[in-house]
Amino acid sequence: MPESRVDTPAPPEPEPRGGAAGSWADAAERIGADLHLELSGPGGRRAALTRALREAVRGGRLAPGTRLPPYRSLAADLGVARNTVADAYAELVAEGWLTARQGSGTRVAERAAPLPPRTRGPGKAPPRAHGPRHDLRQGSPDGSAFPRAAWAASYRRALRQAPGEAFGPGGPAGRPELREALAEYLARARGVRTEPGRIVVCSGFAHALRLLFGGGVLGGPLAVEGYGLGFHRELLAAAGVRTVPLPLDEDGARVDRLARERAVLLTPAHQFPTGGPLHPRRRAAVIDWARARDGVVLEDDYDGEFRYDRKPVGALQGLDPERVVHIGSVSKSLSPALRLGWMVLPERYVDGVLAAKGEREAWASVLDQLGLADFLVRGAYDRHVRRMRQRYRGRRDRLVAALAGHAPHAEVTGVAAGLHAVLRLPPGTERSAVEAAARRGVALDGLAGFRHPETDMPPRDGLVVGYATPPEHAYGAALEALCEALREVLPPGGPAGAPPSVPAG
Repeated sequence: MPESRVDTPAPPEPEPRGGAAGSWADAAERIGADLHLELSGPGGRRAALTRALREAVRGGRLAPGTRLPPYRSLAADLGVARNTVADAYAELVAEGWLTARQGSGTRVAERAAPLPPRTRGPGKAPPRAHGPRHDLRQGSPDGSAFPRAAWAASYRRALRQAPGEAFGPGGPAGRPELREALAEYLARARGVRTEPGRIVVCSGFAHALRLLFGGGVLGGPLAVEGYGLGFHRELLAAAGVRTVPLPLDEDGARVDRLARERAVLLTPAHQFPTGGPLHPRRRAAVIDWARARDGVVLEDDYDGEFRYDRKPVGALQGLDPERVVHIGSVSKSLSPALRLGWMVLPERYVDGVLAAKGEREAWASVLDQLGLADFLVRGAYDRHVRRMRQRYRGRRDRLVAALAGHAPHAEVTGVAAGLHAVLRLPPGTERSAVEAAARRGVALDGLAGFRHPETDMPPRDGLVVGYATPPEHAYGAALEALCEALREVLPPGGPAGAPPSVPAG
């Protein structure tokens, strides 16, 4: 059946505007957005297009107010005649699905509300994901405190100044601008001794482990601390690496228990999760062990920037750059959404890590690398860390004060640095405390979940409480809910006591 035109005039299409006065948004409006449409069914191309547009509006894919592409652009994209698009637009304008005004183009009508979502059955609404009301889990910073204005300024500046080749495929080592900025920053702030050629950019600590062990650069068995992230143990096990737990005490990991292992993974600045730095004697001892065994120390610089009641603890790598792999990221200091980290490598491992990464950088965005490089060079990173150090210290103090006033039976430890605290509990109360917190909408972790299954350390009850994640306005309510849960579960009285096998930090 031949296509016929309707009486409604075709929607007006604005004339292109030249010159420098128009913004990039103006240009996007003139060019039109991409629009995916499936043209199928009876009635010819015009009928199929009209039907596809109507269904896109009715189903909510095209929201009220959305500007449609000029019909010349859409006709070229769909491979149809220009008049076919003009006729379809005109029909939908006549029906009230679209509006058309000179100079404004064709848009979805504001009254064209989509249908409500389908239910799975009579009276059954589709399930919705419900998160906790109060997130006191460890490992995440306050997302609302991300320095948006300063980051945007660095990002724009980096894009303007970046050479053309930066927009091609990235190299496995990472952008030289970022590696140079990191070499300067880590030397100044963390006491790391390195040069840009020995820094490899990655997407975080887990990615670093995958490259080192999954890529065959290092092998097991690997000594680890008796308490740590189970996710890391699972990752290593998937790479065929057996982990051997070291006991912990008030001075950190018992490195004197190292035996036939050729590598050890430590959190020397702030042991995770129990808290406290590795004692200076043990820092020296583990370097001596690495030299004697031709081994290597993996330094997870966890919470290295956030210390409150003690002097800064420099990086272990500074004692021997050829025996320590220093690994850091911006996941806690800026945001895990950036997916940016780094490895500072002994020279003998650089080529192996680059080979494991491959010829094309598939993990860390080059544009984010350029932005972070500018953020570091301009001092914006230092300013942000200092500001957040003060904020997190205030939150830690509020946590300690709230527990002292409303739950004195819980002893708070591991709070001299970092973004979480450990609440020591009487034996047999950890699980019920986690459940009581959950009933009040509080998400947190029990200490048992971080214990290595093969450690000979006796189990200890406790809660790992992160105080960084909630936005400022919600933190007070989160503390109140936590204290209510503890009052329900724990008996009145004094602290649970500090067992000698867990650092008081």
